[in-house]
Amino acid sequence: MATLKMLLSSAQPPAKAEHSVLTMSDDQIMNTIYATHVHGDEKFDVDSLFAVTENILQRATHLVDNVVLGTKTQLEHLDEKVPKASFNPPSCTLKALSCEMACKAPGEEIAHKTTLSILNKLAHYSWDAKAVLTLAAFALDYGDFWMLADLHSSDQLAKSVGILKRVPVVLKRPGLQKYGKAIVELNNLIKATLEVIESVFELEKLTVYDTKDVPALAGAMDRIPVDVYWAIITVVACTTQMCCITGDEGKKQELSPFAQKINVILNVLRRTIKLAHEQIDVIEAYRKLKKIFQTPSEVMEVFKALIFHKDAEPSLIDGSTNKLVNIDVLKKKDVLFFISSLDITIEEISILKPVYDGISKKDQHKIVWIPIVEHWTDELRKKFEVLRSKMPWYTVQYFSPVVGIKFIKEEWNFKNKPIVVVINPRGKVEHPNALHIIKVWGIKAFPFTKEAEGVLATKEDVMEDIMVGVNPKLPVVIKDDKYIFFYGGKDNEWVQQFTKKATALANDPAIKEARIYIELVLVGKNEKGQDDVGILGRFWDKMESFFFSKTEKKTEPDAVTREIQKLLSYKNESGWVVLSKGSKVIFTGHGTTVMKVVDEFDKWKGYVREIGYEIIFKQYHDKVIEVNRPCSRVDIPLGVGKVPEHMHCPHCPRVMETYISFKCCHVDGALNSLH
Repeated sequence: MATLKMLLSSAQPPAKAEHSVLTMSDDQIMNTIYATHVHGDEKFDVDSLFAVTENILQRATHLVDNVVLGTKTQLEHLDEKVPKASFNPPSCTLKALSCEMACKAPGEEIAHKTTLSILNKLAHYSWDAKAVLTLAAFALDYGDFWMLADLHSSDQLAKSVGILKRVPVVLKRPGLQKYGKAIVELNNLIKATLEVIESVFELEKLTVYDTKDVPALAGAMDRIPVDVYWAIITVVACTTQMCCITGDEGKKQELSPFAQKINVILNVLRRTIKLAHEQIDVIEAYRKLKKIFQTPSEVMEVFKALIFHKDAEPSLIDGSTNKLVNIDVLKKKDVLFFISSLDITIEEISILKPVYDGISKKDQHKIVWIPIVEHWTDELRKKFEVLRSKMPWYTVQYFSPVVGIKFIKEEWNFKNKPIVVVINPRGKVEHPNALHIIKVWGIKAFPFTKEAEGVLATKEDVMEDIMVGVNPKLPVVIKDDKYIFFYGGKDNEWVQQFTKKATALANDPAIKEARIYIELVLVGKNEKGQDDVGILGRFWDKMESFFFSKTEKKTEPDAVTREIQKLLSYKNESGWVVLSKGSKVIFTGHGTTVMKVVDEFDKWKGYVREIGYEIIFKQYHDKVIEVNRPCSRVDIPLGVGKVPEHMHCPHCPRVMETYISFKCCHVDGALNSLH
């Protein structure tokens, strides 16, 4: 370092800048250094240079700690990075940079100008290469000084050269007392700067990933030029400080502002890299899972890859015993993955209980709850425990985001609404979401496969299945094979009027003489005749589930599907009606048009015995609807699964227009307490 003190005493500091370099914003720095960078093709083995530089600085900084602080680090225990055998160091560039940094007077403005000069010299190199080259140039002198300090007492050549380098002056009393604190401060800043450059290096290597997949990289990559600027100006400041120490000129470079800046940058880089690796883990898990499901293996192995990180201990909680069990319990089983957020109700959990009771009689099918939580907190853990206590089946208790969260969202269309994915013992998906058929048919949908759904979806007599769990007495009425008006609506006045007029129709002598029996069921009322939003919520939930189960087939919708689609389009209207004969859906209608048909009963009741009640009712309704055809609108919640690409209007041959709406329903479903 003898050359570093030359001209130091004669160098004149520049005029004081209007604004301090240390208070410049990132944008100001970017604007300043932008012109120094050229996208060239200067290539060299930057990895090997960084490996050698890291070896030098790690050993040198540990040696400083041993000499100045009296620590006992064994240098032979430090990891040694190995450069490529073909590595040819850029010696001329390093010497030029060393000369550029040497012999500078203390001061942030001089350090700034030196940094810009270095950036201009390295204009054609990548940003990480600029940082590594500058650090390597510093390491040459820093490593040389401390190597001489280490060998000073045992090697005569090192002792002689060390005298010229002023090693004894610095490291023996009173030099060590005078400079000890400054040396430690310098050494710590070198360590931090080395880690900043190492982090920049790591970020550059992560650019093989698309920022769409790893969004943490987007802003970080934009900040790399600024981070490199601060790394280089800090190395320049460290060079000046080392020169001040070895030159013994009574001057010093103030390093604390640079240390503050470097430590802030380092903390940001650490957080960014940690987040990037978490996002990369998600991407890699997604790719792995896609590959696994293309060539399925044992369901237990699929489950392990879907949920657990490498270092996790795979286990489940058995809800029937509250004990931890090994995931081996899933081996060679058909598994129903119940996937949900923690925002589920007791009613949603209760949907699976009859299924659990049914499959528990045999041992081939298992249910596993997989809670999807992005960030666990103590409050969410408590909520998890409350929900888990309501479930007799297996539960994943794993307080980290599940590995396959991206796969679950993108491949299984999970959008925070519960789904049930059915997987066979060989790890093949038998149904991407069997919850629809479970809601409608319950255990009748066993074994909950696409084939089972295909059979059920052909049924026209669905009202009994839909009304089970909605109103306990209705299945009895349905089995009597009577005509039934299921009706409801947002307008209480319409509901009252329809109840009055439909009751009169059902009791009309013409109906009685034709031996036609009509029942009225106001959906949304409990056994005591009181409003019950839970009943209404279950009714619409089952109707939607039935509709989605039917529309997942690529074939044209059948008559029942079209009628259910009509009904769903009337969900938020003043009134709606479903006419069934027993469990078979006859037709659905808008409150306005059906009211007119009932209101004008006298005009068509003479045809009831001749044509038949349901036929004449539909024919007269068709005439009414030709004059007064309401707009048709079907709201599809995003959480239901795969939304159809297009949908035909149930009233006309047109394809329905697509809109996006946002809605908060406070009356359509039961919000059960978790306690």
